[in-house]
Amino acid sequence: MIKQRELVIVGGGPAGMAAALSAYKNGVKDILILERDEYLGGILNQCIHPGFGIDYFKEILTGPEYARRFINKLEQVPRIEVSLRSFVVDLTKDKVLTFLKPGSFNRIKAKALIMATGCREKTREMVHIPGTRPAGIFSAGLAQKMINIEGLIPGKKVVIVGSGDIGLIMARRFVLEGAQVKAVIEIQKQSQGLLRNVVQCVQDYNIPFFCQHKISKIHGNSRVEKVSVVKVDKNFKTVANTEFEIECDSILISVGLIPENELIEMAGVKIDKNTNTPVYKGLNKTSIKGLFVCGNSYKVYDIVDSVSSDSEKAGQSAAEYLKRGKK
Repeated sequence: MIKQRELVIVGGGPAGMAAALSAYKNGVKDILILERDEYLGGILNQCIHPGFGIDYFKEILTGPEYARRFINKLEQVPRIEVSLRSFVVDLTKDKVLTFLKPGSFNRIKAKALIMATGCREKTREMVHIPGTRPAGIFSAGLAQKMINIEGLIPGKKVVIVGSGDIGLIMARRFVLEGAQVKAVIEIQKQSQGLLRNVVQCVQDYNIPFFCQHKISKIHGNSRVEKVSVVKVDKNFKTVANTEFEIECDSILISVGLIPENELIEMAGVKIDKNTNTPVYKGLNKTSIKGLFVCGNSYKVYDIVDSVSSDSEKAGQSAAEYLKRGKK
């Protein structure tokens, strides 16, 4: 038997929580949030550094503090139901969701649906770094979770590939934990992260930063031993006689994010294959009526404050769609 719900939101990070609160404020009284993790907050839970909330709350907060502001608001609204450890595995064009929860298999049909599924990190294979395949290669976000949540240090001598914000922040985090960050390697002419993170996380700690460089080879058998680095020209071609080596035991990959939109693609939403985002005119909207996307699954944002603001608009749009359907 398929249960009916007025509004279902997939994802309990900053986008999903902001959308839920906005939808409730705009008149939706039956809201279900499905979150696959054990806690609300999404990636914010592992972002223990400050820098969040400057625009939205007019305060400087850590990631968990920012998430807690929204969780506190949700807890005051009994009409917003939260289902944790709920992993959505299927979605149809009629907005029927199938999700797994420990001990149960569930199907629900949503009158309106907001997808706030966030992003995943690009991997070594996506940027074609040659060499061996030893232990010690991590995405920057995974390394962040290992240190901040699990209390584990992935390595002691680290090279960071790419200068996305997570990678820059992790450069500082490794230094604070007593590790050496041997270099940040960026193929572009300038950093791909926020200027404040370049200054506060790299320059302030005298970490070598090589722009217009790339790793030409990873060396090591059971564990990373070193990397070969080479300068590139404006067309990203190797510049002759510029190769040098850096000894390290770990490599962090911070080369960008990919919106998690496989479920809406499964449902038939038109997707831009280059960005993996919905193709449709209008903020948070998709080619399927009543199905909205917000947060980093709609587009990759620089700061979470913008995620919250735009996701509130998704909640409002869903509420307006439901009101039209009742007329």
